[in-house]
Amino acid sequence: MTEAVLPKDFLWGFTTASYQIEGAANEAGRGPSIWDVFSHIPGKIADGKTGDIACDAYHHMEEDIGLLKQYGVRAYRFSISWSRVIPLGGRGDPVNEKGIEYYSKYIDKLLAVGITPFVTLFHWDLPHALHERYLGLLNKEEFTKDFVNYARLCFTRFPKVKHWITFNEPWCSAVLGYNVGLFAPGRCSERTKSAEGDSSREHLIAGHSLIIAHGAAVKVYRGEFKPKQGGEIGITLNGDWAEPWDPEDPEDVVACERKLEFAISWFADPVYFGEYPASMRKQLGDRLPEFTSEEKAIITGSNDFYGMNHYTANYIKHKTTPADPFDHLGNLEALFYNKAGDCIGPETQSVWLRPNPIGFRKLLNWLSNRYGKPKIYVTENGTSLKGENDLSIEEMVNDDFRCDYFRGYIDALAKAYSEDGVNVRAYLAWSFMDNFEWAEGYETRFGVTAVDYENGQKRYPKKSSKVVGDVFRQLIKGE
Repeated sequence: MTEAVLPKDFLWGFTTASYQIEGAANEAGRGPSIWDVFSHIPGKIADGKTGDIACDAYHHMEEDIGLLKQYGVRAYRFSISWSRVIPLGGRGDPVNEKGIEYYSKYIDKLLAVGITPFVTLFHWDLPHALHERYLGLLNKEEFTKDFVNYARLCFTRFPKVKHWITFNEPWCSAVLGYNVGLFAPGRCSERTKSAEGDSSREHLIAGHSLIIAHGAAVKVYRGEFKPKQGGEIGITLNGDWAEPWDPEDPEDVVACERKLEFAISWFADPVYFGEYPASMRKQLGDRLPEFTSEEKAIITGSNDFYGMNHYTANYIKHKTTPADPFDHLGNLEALFYNKAGDCIGPETQSVWLRPNPIGFRKLLNWLSNRYGKPKIYVTENGTSLKGENDLSIEEMVNDDFRCDYFRGYIDALAKAYSEDGVNVRAYLAWSFMDNFEWAEGYETRFGVTAVDYENGQKRYPKKSSKVVGDVFRQLIKGE
């Protein structure tokens, strides 16, 4: 699609997260997060690396904002490192003014060149002190109070921000951190991986805490800050599209819906309706916490926009056996090939990611229909390339596979808006630059900017950095 169909005020740009790019882990008063501790444990990260330096974005502010301006972006999403502004994290702990100053300067410099900041309060990097004090997300009451205190500090000190995101992908924090044990703090029932943890319950407790803390922070923003600042606040949820492994099998069709509910509606249903999905309650029983009437009142309707992170799709095959107590998917298999032998999409460096742009359009419609046509901001979308890290920088910048991915996915978005009536109003691609990809370390690259980690973190724009802008300039009215 090359016709100008997107509204004049459509926002597009790129995304990053604090621990993945900033570096300066022990500088200017920053305290450790759970990811600082986790990444230093041997065997937890694919290449044995950490985010201590990462892209060293802390020391490349001018250059990075210059690149964003060069790319022509309208918006940039980044996250605040909680332990950079409150090193110990808690409501009784001192504020680090150097951290406040860093983010204030960043926000001012973005606005000075006409770039709208989207700010995420929590992108997985919980202050380690809060994990040590009360196991972080496993203590609903303490975590909520400390998160609300941190959020209020940010709302107070960064009044120029008009687009706030409370939590990034709570599914990942809960499941990967407290069920599978792949992400910090790495808790699970498998004792070879973790000395502590319960994969049958802890992810559900963590998820519950995140939902309630989100609702509480939104209540504070709407009550104390929105009337003066005029901004908006929401949560960002991840989710893959689901197609039946056998379209003729009603059980596979039902399993697709269940997969979406276990991945997305686990968090979105409480935020929009005040309840967990019935499919989760049926499978999980009393392991899934209940909301009190007071909590329901706080969480219901606590989204000014729906933040959507999306990358891939799967074929879904139902299981005939009872659900494993550690299951987090909904008692089903997520596959890349269907019964007929069709593949969902081409291979990438990420074992979980296969491009399938039509799945993006379908999921945009599913979300719009289920949640009453909310305003949707796509807050992450992008791809890795198989073997990209083995290429020279000169080869890396010609990322045609990524260019094709973006063309296909942005076209799907434009059709969802113009033909299907989905109210999608922003697209922020992952990622502005190659970075520390969590458990995959630096072996996997998602950036539209190459980072040379061996030579001072020097930046090199890839072809995709231009393609994204070119596509949006064609699609946005009045451009």
